[in-house]
Amino acid sequence: MGRIGTSERNSWIVEDGHIDLCRGRPGERAARFATMDESVTVDLASSALVVVDMQKDFCAPDGMAGTGGRDVDSTRPLVERLQQLVPALRASGVPIIWVNWGNRPDRANLPPGVIRIFDREGTGAGIGAPNPVTGHHQLEAGSPSADLADGLEALDDDIRIDKYRIDGFVDTALDSVLRVHGITTVFFAGVNVDQCVLFTLGHAAQLGYDVVLLDDCSGTTSPDFCSEATLYNVRRCLGFVATSTDVMAGLG
Repeated sequence: MGRIGTSERNSWIVEDGHIDLCRGRPGERAARFATMDESVTVDLASSALVVVDMQKDFCAPDGMAGTGGRDVDSTRPLVERLQQLVPALRASGVPIIWVNWGNRPDRANLPPGVIRIFDREGTGAGIGAPNPVTGHHQLEAGSPSADLADGLEALDDDIRIDKYRIDGFVDTALDSVLRVHGITTVFFAGVNVDQCVLFTLGHAAQLGYDVVLLDDCSGTTSPDFCSEATLYNVRRCLGFVATSTDVMAGLG
């Protein structure tokens, strides 16, 4: 048996290819499931699911990504898996947190480096610009472009957070919400896995949260090597990689 951590109140227990993340407080809501490297046990009472950018601008054919030539059909399997995972986690008392781009109409809090992500030539495209098909303002709070992708639904008890950067923690209430709910383990899903999902997950890990990337509920329109590098870095430096099937099997 081994211990990872300097305090008994904040340590993982390692034994025979298994890591217990419950910090000595498993309770009745402990769930054990397989990851790509070992099995882990988490406390569902202190876990949350963060779903990043599963919104119409990135998932609908007439959204910003679709009208820009990206293959948004690749997001359909993610929606279908989340349709299974989200209700299962809700039933286990795990908070569902939807984190989507939802910028201010005046873009007053956005530096040029963020605006350039979606407007490489400085023509006024991207954030806040009217969608060429729907006319909806892209990536803007209150716009249908920022709504969840078709097939996904936020219930009254779910939490919605607007983000303004690739990193969902910067300038948002995400960290405060997690801490108020007593969260120590965060499951991550969404798009793009090598960009907004990775940056948000990485920030969570640096803040001290235990992080689990749900590989089959995350995707990207980037080249394959981007996903491969993301999975490597999450497993090597940040946390764990699992599938929604394995997590649901562990809910018991």
